[in-house]
Amino acid sequence: MQTRKKYIFLTFLASWLLLFFFGGDQLRRFTFFSSKKAGALRNWPRWTDRSLLRSFADAEELQGDGDPPLQSPKARRAAWLNVYKNSRCRMETCFNFSRCEKHGFKVFIYPWERGDPVSDTYLKILTSIEKSRYYTPNPEEACLFVLNIDTLDRDHLSAQYVHNINEKIQSFPLWNDGRNHLIFNLYSGTWPNYTEDLGFDIGQAILAKASFYTENFRPGFDISIPLFSKDHPQRGGERGWLYQNAVPPKKKYLLVFKGKRYLTGIGSSTRNALHHIHNGKDIISLTTCKHGKDWEKHKDARCDKDNIDYEKFDYRELLHNSTFCIVPRGRRLGSFRFLEALQAACVPVLLSDGWELPFSEAIDWGKAAVVGNERLLLQIPSAVRCVRPERLLAFQQQTQFLWDAYFSSVDKIVHATLEIVRDRLFPRRSRARFFWNALPGGLVALPDFSTRAGDFPFYYLQQGSSPSDKFTALIRAVCPAVSLSQPVLRLIEAVSASQYCAQILVLWSCEKPPPPRGKWPRTAVPLTVIRGRTKLSDRFFPYPAIQTDAVLSLDEGSSLSTSEVDFAFAVWRSFPERVVGFPVRSHFWDAGRKRWGYTSTWTNELSIVLTAAAFYHRYYHSLFTDYLPAALRDLVDRLATCEDILMNFLVAAVTKLPPIKVTQWKQHQEPVGQQVGRGEDGARVLASPSVPGERQPRFGHRVPERSRSFPRPPAQVKGTAASASALRFSQRQDCLNQLVDWFGYMPLVSSQLRLDPVLFKDQVSILRKKYWSLEKP
Repeated sequence: MQTRKKYIFLTFLASWLLLFFFGGDQLRRFTFFSSKKAGALRNWPRWTDRSLLRSFADAEELQGDGDPPLQSPKARRAAWLNVYKNSRCRMETCFNFSRCEKHGFKVFIYPWERGDPVSDTYLKILTSIEKSRYYTPNPEEACLFVLNIDTLDRDHLSAQYVHNINEKIQSFPLWNDGRNHLIFNLYSGTWPNYTEDLGFDIGQAILAKASFYTENFRPGFDISIPLFSKDHPQRGGERGWLYQNAVPPKKKYLLVFKGKRYLTGIGSSTRNALHHIHNGKDIISLTTCKHGKDWEKHKDARCDKDNIDYEKFDYRELLHNSTFCIVPRGRRLGSFRFLEALQAACVPVLLSDGWELPFSEAIDWGKAAVVGNERLLLQIPSAVRCVRPERLLAFQQQTQFLWDAYFSSVDKIVHATLEIVRDRLFPRRSRARFFWNALPGGLVALPDFSTRAGDFPFYYLQQGSSPSDKFTALIRAVCPAVSLSQPVLRLIEAVSASQYCAQILVLWSCEKPPPPRGKWPRTAVPLTVIRGRTKLSDRFFPYPAIQTDAVLSLDEGSSLSTSEVDFAFAVWRSFPERVVGFPVRSHFWDAGRKRWGYTSTWTNELSIVLTAAAFYHRYYHSLFTDYLPAALRDLVDRLATCEDILMNFLVAAVTKLPPIKVTQWKQHQEPVGQQVGRGEDGARVLASPSVPGERQPRFGHRVPERSRSFPRPPAQVKGTAASASALRFSQRQDCLNQLVDWFGYMPLVSSQLRLDPVLFKDQVSILRKKYWSLEKP
């Protein structure tokens, strides 16, 4: 019994000794804090406790850094409810779904009235809507309405502030208390508190707003958009700054900031404290007091030194050479710096408490940004140092994807807003969050085609799936077929002999009726004739008869063997997101004429595979018809020369990848060319005219454009044929430049790749070659 008591006493004593040894410091601090009077208690951390911040700053300096007294959350909420009376709006309660049932998702813009002031930025937003596939000029067809009144800047001190909006919108017969309306706003409130007061009652309208407070944001109804400058491009936009050779991901500086330091007012506490983390080595934090009219009145002891240090660094160079960029709040929660950091592949470190991030309903910002806390600024350096290189590289790649997919232009910002609204209206045909956060992005993954990622060509690799092992041949015929000697009939026989062919569709684009079934050759696969119009864009219509993933697009004058078709299809199955084919062209920048050029000369590069003989995924038919604006398709129909160039533009813009050329059996020699254009060095480019009566070379030879849209004209003299060919070639170059204007940039990607069969041209027995017929002399 005595031994047992002895062991219990020793165990108890050892426990107290360990507690005192390891936790004595914490106990002493607990005793110190508990001795304070209750009236002196404040929220942690205690910035005036020298023992906690000994190595960072003086207590008096930190105590002086702070915002002026602000309204309590309850008071701010009451002010919000005073203006936005429908704060509990949801799509189910404040949106009339019945307007979208008959005509789908269509957007109507109120007509302009003479004398209405409008900013350039708001004009860009309206232009983006008007050129989208959702725009309708008929209000009876509209599902969503957008005001013609500029509501972007609601700071009543701004020159762009529009007065008396309440009176104007109440006079609109379609207003209906804002139901089914979308209102855009970038700036709200004014000095000193910059509240979210817009100065008018939005009623039941959806608010697409920058610098949105989370507490005022109506989830599933409002949309948070990024703050962008008036110089933000309408379409296209600059590409991101991260290139393929940007490895390792760490750059010269770890963490940077360069911007204004607000001496007083809202937002000043965070920016005033940024100098505490500056070490002059891998962390650069530069601020300036020189902004505003009366900055010298509030000038403090740090201003002179800060202003001098501020001029030592270039802002763009810091963005280029930094791994992380601090994005603190300004007077409002959002700032231009957010999009600047995304473009520069500088991972944003957000210090803006309460900010509803742009498109947060769709975008997972945890993959592209570090969301910090303004009160824990001093912990940011240690936090970013802990990010591992592989995760950092993933961060940077995601910033580039998000920038290019949703933020590089006003068009993309507006279209992302509209697509989010559309997905809410049709939840059964809406995009999953995966589509918004994976290449190529939610804007080009049309839910009307499918809601499964495995059905899209650019997700096969991620989903571990592969396309179907059959293809559909789509032959566009513009000439009446009379006998088996016609090229279209020989083409049908060659394609139908392929082991991978599932069916043949003949798109009959003639005014005359197609020949009777007995005139067509007998094939081992189904052959269907589809009556089309004379428009070139009809060849890329998503015909329900196309059930295979692969489409082999052919012109009636194409000449291919069965082996060529089989090999090209095998290549396409390895690259289902690209265009794979035979006849190729390339583009170049003509510095002398300051425009893009189009050439068919033999070069070491290609950027276009003509759809006269090419494989691609059937999803691109849906994109071509449903994604591209109708005005763009009308352009190529009107020019009647470049529907294949537009398809190459579309695929390159989506995938950021070049097409693939496959080899073919070359049967004829290239004829003598004619001078029809200029090359990259200013020299004349040779292009061969299509002379009636001559045998045309096969796709392996770079020849001028021959009309694939209309029947071959009657025999002409060579000079006339050469002039017609030169005219067509010139029209294609003009079309190329007009498409660049529409897209806002040149999406085509050049390549030096051509794929040949294994053992192609090798000195081995033909019995060992799978596609030996491609080498026939």
